Amino acid sequence: MSLPKWQQKLPSEKTVTAQAALASLNNGCRVFLGTGCGEPQHLIHAMVANRGIHDIMIYQMLSHTLAQYVNDPAFVKRFSLKLFFISEPMRKAVFEGKIDYLPTYLSQIPKLFASRRIGLDVALVQVSPPDQFGFCSLGVSVDITRSAVENADLVIAQVNPYMPRAWGDSLVHMDVIDYFVPHKEPLVTYHLNLLGDHITRRIGHFISQLVRDGDTLQIGFGALPNAILKHLTHKKDLGLHTQLITEAMLPLFEQKVITNRLKTLLPRKVVASLCMGTEKLYRFIDDNPFFDFRSSEFVSDPLIIARNDNLVSISSALEVDLTGQVCSDSLGYRFYSGIGDQVDFLRGAAMSKGGFSIIALPSTAQNGKVSRIVSHLSEGAGVATTRGDVDFVVTEYGCAELQGKGIYQRVIELAQIAHPKFRAQLIDDAKKHHYIFADQLPPMDRDLIFLEKYNWRVNLKGGQTAFIRPLYPSDEFEYRNFFYSLKEETIYRRFFYKMRLFSHEVVQQQWAEVDYHDNMSLIGRVQSGGHHDVIAIGSYSQEKDGYAEVAFVVHDDIQGQGLASHMLGFLEQIARENNFFGFIATVLDENEAMLNVFKKRYPHAQLTPGSSGGTLVTMPFELSPNVEKEQP
Repeated sequence: MSLPKWQQKLPSEKTVTAQAALASLNNGCRVFLGTGCGEPQHLIHAMVANRGIHDIMIYQMLSHTLAQYVNDPAFVKRFSLKLFFISEPMRKAVFEGKIDYLPTYLSQIPKLFASRRIGLDVALVQVSPPDQFGFCSLGVSVDITRSAVENADLVIAQVNPYMPRAWGDSLVHMDVIDYFVPHKEPLVTYHLNLLGDHITRRIGHFISQLVRDGDTLQIGFGALPNAILKHLTHKKDLGLHTQLITEAMLPLFEQKVITNRLKTLLPRKVVASLCMGTEKLYRFIDDNPFFDFRSSEFVSDPLIIARNDNLVSISSALEVDLTGQVCSDSLGYRFYSGIGDQVDFLRGAAMSKGGFSIIALPSTAQNGKVSRIVSHLSEGAGVATTRGDVDFVVTEYGCAELQGKGIYQRVIELAQIAHPKFRAQLIDDAKKHHYIFADQLPPMDRDLIFLEKYNWRVNLKGGQTAFIRPLYPSDEFEYRNFFYSLKEETIYRRFFYKMRLFSHEVVQQQWAEVDYHDNMSLIGRVQSGGHHDVIAIGSYSQEKDGYAEVAFVVHDDIQGQGLASHMLGFLEQIARENNFFGFIATVLDENEAMLNVFKKRYPHAQLTPGSSGGTLVTMPFELSPNVEKEQP
């Protein structure tokens, strides 16, 4: 019987059985195994079955097949496993001390092979059948596999027609391979247990507010970052420069959300290093020029990553402390995953023009029993990402912006997005650590997710876009900076005296009064570089007979552009929801601009002399039913 066409292309002098190829292994060999879904299952089974070899040291990044053997004492005695990343099937064995974890940046592993710091005697890999020019493809596993092929003394390749041919830097010529073992079998499949609960939806919502049309994304390992992708389907022209392609990305490819059209590095190409999914995904990438697979030292090199403008890195963590330190590879003393490429991408994003990084995690673990936002990392936990590397931390309770902020601000930002039942304790712990002022009020111990509907964007007459949202305790420094940037005359018109100090104590007093129902404050912000500056504050506070007193401060450079009118409409919308009947305001007679704002919206407003000077403006809502409807 003649051989299949794909097998006929193999050089007969180097085509052997797995047993014959593996006869070259000697006791004490250092063996590399292909990564993840690209691992050569047939070769691995044959190697384990070869009872004549002992003391074999195995190096691998993501392991699957060996999980079938790690509970066998005979296997553990013959093979020593060294993993650069701990996959889910191998965690129990790592916890039990059967596997040695190598904490190494993914971008640096190929250099360890090339320098012989980690010497490789044999590389067992899987490739596609060769083309007419003799080139096989590493397919779904280029990552560190390419470097292993280039630096191992002996290369044994399982040739499998199920292996996709990937575009990019995945090709290996037959001359480089010492032995070919033809064996047809389905690739390892990888099914993400994508989270679909309300926590994931809320995290996805906050991240979707940060990601902009045209951004280039990196999606980290794990279920949470991939589950977030379905919340980005309304975005346009996203790009992808990431280590791993998963099944969760298929809808974004098929719906043409990811086009790579605006990428600055390798435009119109998805740049990746490996692929883990099902046969549907493997067929999608097979011979598809939309994808460009490269080795890890390219894909995860921070300098390469930074060549993508607007690079947004999205990854997950196990816990984050109040100073911004991130643990992602261990649960205390128990190693859980790996360093991987999180730091590489965070630093690449930091160097990218317009780029930033996001760490996403649920606020609690163990069914809500423990907080993932902690006063200090657990004993034994590794600092995978330093407090200087993080831009944003997102939980289901909101988004904390850390970059450029001191410990005091970080504590308030992170406590604010912790689960409400842990916030007071986190603030108490921060006081004990002398991170914050002793009189600092804790964030409210209730879920403020309802405030998310109070987010608006308006176009100002001067051409800028203003973003309006509720004022949070974490805004203290920006609030104070705004106050001190105002002219003396503007401050006088708001406070009716020449207020010269806006101290921490003054701010604390204002926080004590804000409850987001009877007392509400909104801030207007404009983007300035990579951050937002406060340009306006509008507030109402409960008075008597169903009325609330309303007041505004708009930055001198923004006055006259319609911002106060917009904010007045938004405050009315909130006040109506909280059963107020109208606003009152006291306005200095010379403040004609503010009087005009009130009279324009409330043409039947009553103007009477104020008890302490100025004009008292009474504005019943029933005379002005047209509430602003602008939403994000």
